[in-house]
Amino acid sequence: MAHEVPKVVHQWNVTKGDGFDSLKYSEQPLPELGDSQVLVKCSDGAGTVVAIGKHVRRFAPGDRVVTSFFQDYAGGPVQPTAYTSALGGALDGTLRTYGAFNEQGLVRVPSSLSSLEAATLSCAGVTAWSALFGLSDYRVNAGQWVLTQGTGGVSVFALQFAKAVGARVIATTGSSDKVKFLQDLGADHVLNYKEDVEWGATAKKLTGGIGVHHVVEVSGPVSMAQSLKAIKIDGVIDIIGYLGGSTEDQPGFSDSFKYRCIVRPIGVGPRILLEDLCRAIEANPEKLRPVIDPKVFRLDQLQEACEYQWSGQHKGKVCIEIS
Repeated sequence: MAHEVPKVVHQWNVTKGDGFDSLKYSEQPLPELGDSQVLVKCSDGAGTVVAIGKHVRRFAPGDRVVTSFFQDYAGGPVQPTAYTSALGGALDGTLRTYGAFNEQGLVRVPSSLSSLEAATLSCAGVTAWSALFGLSDYRVNAGQWVLTQGTGGVSVFALQFAKAVGARVIATTGSSDKVKFLQDLGADHVLNYKEDVEWGATAKKLTGGIGVHHVVEVSGPVSMAQSLKAIKIDGVIDIIGYLGGSTEDQPGFSDSFKYRCIVRPIGVGPRILLEDLCRAIEANPEKLRPVIDPKVFRLDQLQEACEYQWSGQHKGKVCIEIS
């Protein structure tokens, strides 16, 4: 099916300013398409191919695709060049109506997913997948214990992935209103970290004193001490981010030595892991369907969407629908 190539793009850019006020919405001319690039009608990270450069062989107009976070990192050990190809960092991101991407930085969308659902895979989805399955000798298996934190995109994906392979999940939350949400997703135990400040020790007790095999750590220094108390010897703490902020009293090198665990920072993941994730979803579409917060925002509502996510009210991924 032929697609009309537009002349302009509506997009958001980060400019000078403080906080979300630095985000500016504008209309810009459509950039010229390179020989190895694919023009995609976007939906916050996923969309439909509109046109292709003369050297493109992997895609054709009409194909549905999702962007790989690193446009120049297909697989293998991470190289410095990967970080110079990060969307939304070194390269322009996907909050625009159309975008030109290198064909090596795109993956086909699982047929069961909408573009909005597929858009959740390129960052949150593949990050969670990388945490649980990206380290070959420490992949999560049936019967093991996984600890997730909160109800954000990465944590919800990690819960789903762990349950899909038969692992047991302990989830934490600071809101009693979100307990049932986590239980409905399959969490075996839900701990409220505001009510139980020693939730790490509690989590370890729930495993019979052995400890959890994987902690998907999204809060950072403020929760790391409890994550260490929860982890088993030779377990893996996958550090995703610092949502909880920083603190002066935070664990250091000696603590990982004390608890005899692997502390591993996760930088999203390469294209090959995104392809693995998409194949897994294709084989288990309902079990692995992305969880999207009921409140979906339009492209021109980006600042409101950011404020909503920052408030912590969301359950799953906060998405931008680009019409």
